[in-house]
Amino acid sequence: MRRSFLIAVRFLTRLPMPDPGPVSDPDLGRSAVFFPLVGLLLGLMVWALMVWSLSILPAEFSGPDPNRAAFGGHSPPYGLAAALVLVAWVGLTGGLHLDGLADTADAWIGGLGDRNRTLEIMQDPSSGPFGVMALVLVLLCKWAALSALMTTGAVMSLIWIPVLARAQLLILFLTTPSARPDGMGAVVKAHLPRTAAWAWLVVTLVASALFLGTEWPGLVVAAGVLFLLLRRSVMTRLGGFSGDTAGALVELSEALMLAAAVFFS
Repeated sequence: MRRSFLIAVRFLTRLPMPDPGPVSDPDLGRSAVFFPLVGLLLGLMVWALMVWSLSILPAEFSGPDPNRAAFGGHSPPYGLAAALVLVAWVGLTGGLHLDGLADTADAWIGGLGDRNRTLEIMQDPSSGPFGVMALVLVLLCKWAALSALMTTGAVMSLIWIPVLARAQLLILFLTTPSARPDGMGAVVKAHLPRTAAWAWLVVTLVASALFLGTEWPGLVVAAGVLFLLLRRSVMTRLGGFSGDTAGALVELSEALMLAAAVFFS
């Protein structure tokens, strides 16, 4: 279990972890059950950065009141603090899921509804204009939501949003075929311990419900609706998911749940 966890952390983040040695296909599949736990690790770090950012604001800016004015009527610099937290968040993941989002956006629009063309564009390592636009818009939404959460002081949801987003990957692997028989998604799906994966999902949902309280239904419903829409889209276009669409799911889920957290806080 320890080795599988290390593989999952090294795969989903850029955190310095011990080298687990050569990774086989079964190793990769077994590591996927720990994706929600990796999300918890990321969430705790993002939450800690947010709390630290709030603590170092000048005393005139402290507190949850978004209408407080200081320094000639200027608003507290939550936007700058939120930007720094977002930069750290992206750095922790190495932009792994953002890359998938960009490739998916380019392929979905440039593929013109054709399955083979869509898969071909996804394999292109460069990002086109649609991918860049998708990155800018999603990061802008995340930044705005982080800024809003800082003004209210309701930052506890930051711990669980990365967890729930990566739990969706397990649901995707368990319920959706792979678009490429030789892709990494097919490898993970083939070797994923299904019983353990379902168990981790149950634990994730129960734990997040206990800690989030009244925010939990809104976040889960938002993520669930997005999952169903994205799954239907990939099944219609590709007949299954790919690694890039899985990354897009994580990024879109995080952005949507951050917006939901602002609304329900």
